[in-house]
Amino acid sequence: MTTDRSALTAGTVAIVAGGARGIGRACALRLAGLGAKVAVLDVDLCAATVYGEELTADTVADELVALAGHGLGIQVDLTVPSETTQAIADVAERWGRLDILVVPAGGAITPYARSLASQTTDEDLSTLVDVNLRVVVNCCRAAVPHLRASGGGSIVTVGSSAGLAASPDGYVAGYGMTKAAVQHYTRYLANEVGQWGIRVNCIAPGVIRTSRVVAQSRDTGFVDADAVADIPLRRHGDPGDIADVVQFLASPLSSYITGQVIAVSGGAVSH
Repeated sequence: MTTDRSALTAGTVAIVAGGARGIGRACALRLAGLGAKVAVLDVDLCAATVYGEELTADTVADELVALAGHGLGIQVDLTVPSETTQAIADVAERWGRLDILVVPAGGAITPYARSLASQTTDEDLSTLVDVNLRVVVNCCRAAVPHLRASGGGSIVTVGSSAGLAASPDGYVAGYGMTKAAVQHYTRYLANEVGQWGIRVNCIAPGVIRTSRVVAQSRDTGFVDADAVADIPLRRHGDPGDIADVVQFLASPLSSYITGQVIAVSGGAVSH
């Protein structure tokens, strides 16, 4: 009988940090569909309502319960180390282990109009460092002891194509810088924790049609019809495209892959 190496082991426990909408939601639902017990951590568990993203239940945690019979939502400020450490410990204690950490939290959340490299303000840079880099460091630092206690596991961070190549017009510079830092942090962490059977990889999405990106596109133009002309696959991504790669990186199919940054951009960015 052939074993499905894309399947997750029974009893797998996963955390999706920043899972209340968009890419995080897609990843949480995918992992739950594969049989994992999934906890969603987010500063606002009702974040989907901000951009009108339609859920099948009140929150993503409720969707997880309906889909898989179990799910957990913890409202937590992931920029605060102590809160992050406690939330991740609570999940590991509740379900007895931790096997997967996915960290899609963050984004280009500062004003686009002043995001040029020469115009990035101190305030905006501090905000972007906090939500994009510190959140990843906080989550990984808190999760590693639990993953190690479980005998290994998989960490998937989320960078950006903006962290692999600068935008031609120079916009979203601070975002790109902090995502580049996430990508290099991933490589360092992979080198450290591989000895304990923990794999660490990063996904670098291109333009993904999340509810937030679509809502903000009137200012950025990122999802205009003509914006796909320079994408070899001639389309923007959707959150499911990222969940596909998370599934791969969380499963035994990627058991000999660590320290990698995988561009998921329809070919728009290569490295």
